[in-house]
Amino acid sequence: MTLQERIQQEIKSAMLSKDVDRLATLRLLKSALGYLEIERKAEKLSDSDVIAVVQKEIKKRRDSIEQFTAGGRPELAEKEAREIAILETFLPKPLSAEELDQMVRTTIQEVGATSKKEMGAVIKAVQAKAAGRADGKTISGLVGKLLP
Repeated sequence: MTLQERIQQEIKSAMLSKDVDRLATLRLLKSALGYLEIERKAEKLSDSDVIAVVQKEIKKRRDSIEQFTAGGRPELAEKEAREIAILETFLPKPLSAEELDQMVRTTIQEVGATSKKEMGAVIKAVQAKAAGRADGKTISGLVGKLLP
């Protein structure tokens, strides 16, 4: 079962159980996937495309949480946090800190990076290897710490 099919199945399940919050979040995700299908002129998206969309939606919600918290709207920040929890169920198991550290060190050696000037190439390579199992901010911070 593809990730896109799983999302469809989850929408039906949420409708039957009358879980309004989950259903609304999944419908927003389905809409975002639909826009990507139209943009790419594709009938089905690959799982990696779906993961990328889910990560993008999570990032939007994290940004919203910051804005709502700064604006004194904790109830809206909580709603966004609940949506993040729902969306995270569609992501692969994240890499542990040790696994990510090892992956970054290996990639630095493979790329032959010796300074912060080559940070972009290392980050890009690590993101390709991690395939949605680590967020860009974490990767960037680790690469910045490990490169002289």
